[in-house]
Amino acid sequence: MGGFFGVASKSDCVFDLFFGTDYHSHLGTRRGGMAVYGEKGFDRAIHNIENSPFRTKFEKDVNSMKGNLGIGCISDYEPQPLIVRSHHGTYAITTIGKINNTEEIIKRVFATGHSHFLEMSGGDINPTELVAALINQKEHLVDGIQYAQELIEGSMTLMIMTPKGIFAARDRYGRTPISIGKKADSFCASFESFAYLNLGYTEYKELGPGEIVVLTPEGVQTLRQPGKDMKICTFLWIYYGYPSSSYEGISVEKMRYNCGEKLASRDNVKPDIVAGVPDSGTAHAIGYANASGIPFSRPFIKYTPTWPRSFMPTIQSKRNLIAKMKLIPVHDLIQNQSLLLIDDSIVRGTQLRETTEFLYQSGAKEVHIRPACPPLLYGCKYLNFSRSTSEMDLITRRIIAKNEGDTVEKKTLEEYANPESDRYQSMLDEIRNQLNFTSLRYHRLDDMIESVGIEPCKLCTYCWNGQE
Repeated sequence: MGGFFGVASKSDCVFDLFFGTDYHSHLGTRRGGMAVYGEKGFDRAIHNIENSPFRTKFEKDVNSMKGNLGIGCISDYEPQPLIVRSHHGTYAITTIGKINNTEEIIKRVFATGHSHFLEMSGGDINPTELVAALINQKEHLVDGIQYAQELIEGSMTLMIMTPKGIFAARDRYGRTPISIGKKADSFCASFESFAYLNLGYTEYKELGPGEIVVLTPEGVQTLRQPGKDMKICTFLWIYYGYPSSSYEGISVEKMRYNCGEKLASRDNVKPDIVAGVPDSGTAHAIGYANASGIPFSRPFIKYTPTWPRSFMPTIQSKRNLIAKMKLIPVHDLIQNQSLLLIDDSIVRGTQLRETTEFLYQSGAKEVHIRPACPPLLYGCKYLNFSRSTSEMDLITRRIIAKNEGDTVEKKTLEEYANPESDRYQSMLDEIRNQLNFTSLRYHRLDDMIESVGIEPCKLCTYCWNGQE
């Protein structure tokens, strides 16, 4: 995934840029970057944040960088922001999204002239550089942004900083957000709306799908009106949005309480305590406990002083080990207890199986699992929020392949997504057996959508039901 923050100010913006970008550290694990524009022109710093947090890596840069315009990002993959020199002049660019048709776009760019791309260390082309190449195909920046967004299969939200202002463009279907904040001498653009509140900004507006604006210290001008169709990612609320965030006016924390309440309303087990897998499962568990009257407890504590999410390595086996290392048991709350545990989702199932075994080894009698979303049946085509490279990484698809063979018709997958079907129930039974849960009940899609509270047609639910 990734997050970004931009500031256009009448005074020096680096303090706001530094902390506003840092507030997005939960969205990325590999790279952090800041670029500013001031009297001395463009200045930029990019650092690896895999083994130390954003603030630590950028403390020296904050003291040396100066400018009244700035953009910063936390990235899960590519180094950015990039500084690009083209017929548009010099600009800095940062992006959030996923490009599924990279090779097709590269061929198109090569066909229009003698272009080139710098390969990253893994041999891939930097997606942000590719977006810049598309933008540079057009005479005007706004036309270039629209051209890039129309050509990219996936999604693309971006910011471009020029000497005159910052262009902010939400992707065509609004799969990821941009919120604009305002204070006396500045405007800011942010993925997370909470990121600017402690910096003295108040909410000015949220960009609509496909909307393009330009921020200057004096104001915000809309250059392209928002479209009518929206497919914002529902997983924002379920998992990777920060608890104090809100999207389309819907609070993440409140939505998670609603999820827990809906889960409780359909349940029939009577555990001793309800707990959430830290951190994203905690609010769901509070909602469940409040609705059911079963006490909420914290039978294991996440050790965060030296292992926040931004330290997680990219190798899956090491991620699993560290996820286990971060959870410290409270034996007095586990011994001889029947636990109902809520996690945001089940992807591979590896970490949750290890967590369950960990609870049994610590003395738990029963471990009932309640994921806060339906079974994940499809890999996301639109955002880079998962490290899965194949749908066979999903425990559901491995079970379906075992039952149905390598080729599965869409109609059959629809049955596995239907909580009233026999195939759905058999899949859950197999997951429960493989992962050694006492019982397993997923959140229903209709209940989850109702928990969000906006029109279903505006939500992307592709990873659960395959509907685009």
